[in-house]
Amino acid sequence: MKTRSPQDTTGLRADARRNRDLIVAAARELLVEQGADVPLEDVARRAGVGIGTLYRRFPDRDALLRAVFEEGLRRMADLAETSWREEPDAWHALCRFLRACTELRLGVLSAKLEPHLHQRLRAGPDLHEIRQRVIAGVLRMTEQAQADGALRGDIGPGDIALLMTLHVYTPPGMSDEQAMARVVEIMLNGLRADAGSPLPGAPLTGDDLRRYTAVERPPPTHARHDE
Repeated sequence: MKTRSPQDTTGLRADARRNRDLIVAAARELLVEQGADVPLEDVARRAGVGIGTLYRRFPDRDALLRAVFEEGLRRMADLAETSWREEPDAWHALCRFLRACTELRLGVLSAKLEPHLHQRLRAGPDLHEIRQRVIAGVLRMTEQAQADGALRGDIGPGDIALLMTLHVYTPPGMSDEQAMARVVEIMLNGLRADAGSPLPGAPLTGDDLRRYTAVERPPPTHARHDE
């Protein structure tokens, strides 16, 4: 039987990556359905892997939830850039982006995570660059759509950030997809420059968006030196 050389780990890496992706996808689905306390055994079962495989990839619950959070944020950044690149103008890019954000169920995920847990997940140092990509994409689409006269002028990038995490109640007899699709189209029609009624309050600006995505970190501790 042919043996694999120690350096030839391509197959193992591919298998490991596949298992990781399956676990993150399953965790995301179950997090939306059941919340942050979903049993990890259920996650492994949904992913089609053993619980030992799950723990080899994610040593604890926080590590798994952080991976779900990071994956969602990365997909959001990719969506903003893809929408800008492939759509004919900023308005259509913004519409495509917001529709896709609702499909990611970002509002549901945020609602399922406890506030302190959500803050811990957002504090990952490796997430700063991804957040900056999202901010840049939202600023670019918002500003250009307004310059083109397609997006109403009393909307700011921070307002768009609120819509990215839209959470919709689904009435009995209607699927989540149907309810969300209808609400999103109502929302997008309200964003058009020719929409009728003025909005209450002031627009949430790019600075508001940066504050919204900023992460509070505890002040550094200094060792005490006795005299």
